[in-house]
Amino acid sequence: MGSDSSNQIEVHSGGRGRIMCMGSAYDVAAENRSRDIAVNASYCGVLPARFVCQHSPRGAIGVDCGIGPGGASIAGLWYMEALNIPGAVADVMTVRLGDGVDLYEKGVISMANRPARDCGVRPGMRVKEAAQLMLENDPAAPSASEVTNRTVMENGPKGRLIVCTDSIAFGLPEDSSNVLLTAGHTGISSLVYLRRCKPFGFICSDGGKGREDSGVAGMVQVASEGLYGATVDARRAKMGDGLSTWHDGIISAANSLAASIGVKVGMTAKEAARILVNRDA
Repeated sequence: MGSDSSNQIEVHSGGRGRIMCMGSAYDVAAENRSRDIAVNASYCGVLPARFVCQHSPRGAIGVDCGIGPGGASIAGLWYMEALNIPGAVADVMTVRLGDGVDLYEKGVISMANRPARDCGVRPGMRVKEAAQLMLENDPAAPSASEVTNRTVMENGPKGRLIVCTDSIAFGLPEDSSNVLLTAGHTGISSLVYLRRCKPFGFICSDGGKGREDSGVAGMVQVASEGLYGATVDARRAKMGDGLSTWHDGIISAANSLAASIGVKVGMTAKEAARILVNRDA
């Protein structure tokens, strides 16, 4: 399927490029490369994202189309993120599908990828504002090891912190006094990272547990080394997203040390983290 630039409507033009509205992701064209924001009123799955990204516009905004099973209708956001292209979607109930100008004028952002957030795009803002931010700002270009999303969630006693990061691999030496909430599994491959930063306590993902509970094997093993640990259910909290562990996590397993101080299966990750950060307070 080819692209036809005649299917685009210009709604803004400036020194850095244009904001172009179109009915479909398939209408993004070669002339948009590296300069224009493509506001396209169709879903943002991987298939349309491929067509968008083959022309590498400055940024793109689509529609969430109800998100769907497995997030299929917005999966293109992460495809674009991997290419460092700002991408966002609008709540489908705020727009007329197939009408790019209506998306631009009436749409409200529901989700944005990391490059779009770098440009200032946030859920709840109007598409018109988000498109302007994408046009006027450039995303960062971090290396894989720099994308950790490290966030301090709460202060505990004696200077202890509850800290979210997307992987236990991003734990720091100072986390020996903190409780880490991360979003990778705690199989035996996690042991090198747990032993390197030796967190005061940790809550990771169970990775779906796997055969022979291999997804929590590392968590169990480090109890003998004095580390209090637990996992959340990977069906409830997003893997790779430490903030989801905090906001959405439900404890699915705890090692003997964590269990001994009251961390229980079924409690929220927030409850468990507060138990860990306050132990021996």
